[in-house]
Amino acid sequence: MVLVLVIVAPGQGAQSPGFLAPWLEDPTFAGRFEWLSTVAGIDLVAHGTTSDAETIRDTRVAQPLLVASGLVAALELFPHPADAYTSIGAVAGHSVGELTAAAGARVITAEQAMVLVRERGRAMADAAAATPTGMTAVLGGSRDEVLVVLERHGLTPANVNADGQVVAAGTLAQLEALAADPPAKARLTPLSVAGAFHTEHMAPAVGHMAGLARSVSTHDPRTALISNRDGRVVHDGRDVLARMVGQISSPVRWDLCMETMLDLGVTGMLEMPPAGTLTGIARRAMKGVETFALKTPDQLDDARAFCEKHGAASHLDANPTWRMVVSPVKGTFHRPAGVAEGDVLGPDAPIGEVSSLRDRLPITAAHGGRVVEWLVEDQDPVAPGQPLVRLHPEGGQG
Repeated sequence: MVLVLVIVAPGQGAQSPGFLAPWLEDPTFAGRFEWLSTVAGIDLVAHGTTSDAETIRDTRVAQPLLVASGLVAALELFPHPADAYTSIGAVAGHSVGELTAAAGARVITAEQAMVLVRERGRAMADAAAATPTGMTAVLGGSRDEVLVVLERHGLTPANVNADGQVVAAGTLAQLEALAADPPAKARLTPLSVAGAFHTEHMAPAVGHMAGLARSVSTHDPRTALISNRDGRVVHDGRDVLARMVGQISSPVRWDLCMETMLDLGVTGMLEMPPAGTLTGIARRAMKGVETFALKTPDQLDDARAFCEKHGAASHLDANPTWRMVVSPVKGTFHRPAGVAEGDVLGPDAPIGEVSSLRDRLPITAAHGGRVVEWLVEDQDPVAPGQPLVRLHPEGGQG
């Protein structure tokens, strides 16, 4: 049996007052955390230790606090980042946790992540203030019926986390109508959030972040990175960043992320602090997958043993001399005729298709390059993140 470890980072709502206090007793953790706090221009040390629940619920505070916590805790878990690449099979983050995952996979730097999350939190808070909106958890009931009822009330399924766990978002009037006419056998729980995140109400924040993203340099992930948008493995750094920006106003499909984890053969999921939310969902939705919620530093030795138990080297080639094109989903690869080893492909040139149970997905070489080696044949079954072709950058490409 091949063991596969996935590291996940939680999203807004996972934080609780004082959750960082035991971590900040360690001088190394404290120093690194203070540095990211300085980059963000926010006193995250106070917010992680003494600020009350209402203060850290503020989107402007919660989002930078979560990302910084995950990034610094990752350095405690893997003091030498290169060690992580020999054990982590995939990474993913829920909502703002995608920034944590992207920095962990070296798509962006920790400092870039902190600037982006600061601006993300501010922009989303400003967008939420424009119209009275909110979110309500819909627990239980038939997923199809839940989605039909949400559509009837003009609401967006902003988070589809798993069967029986959908978050509805929209105007307060729409949510009141839902409360008066709920789906059968479902329980409604209003969430204490500033607005309708991951809906069209966040469009102004997307525009702001898209402008900033144009000046951010990226690298292709060093490990398989699973996108909230559709559960696909993304291996182009520019695409990772674009997806994170667009995802501000698009639903979080954590259910599809977990489907991809199962397709990858994940055997162990470790959640970064403040942990518990995503491992809780996984225990219900990913039967047979062992979970570890890293909450306090006294768990670090056990967490490292968990990573050693489930970890295996990534199959992605981290050598910057080469570029890999990987499959975003599980399916069957269809290799095109006429693309041979030695051919030079332009940026975004098609290199085949992967047919899955859901659709038939075109695959392109985002950066282009010379075809050095085909790693799969026509009609081969492929897994998410599996390398399809190795390219060598040509001239000014890449």
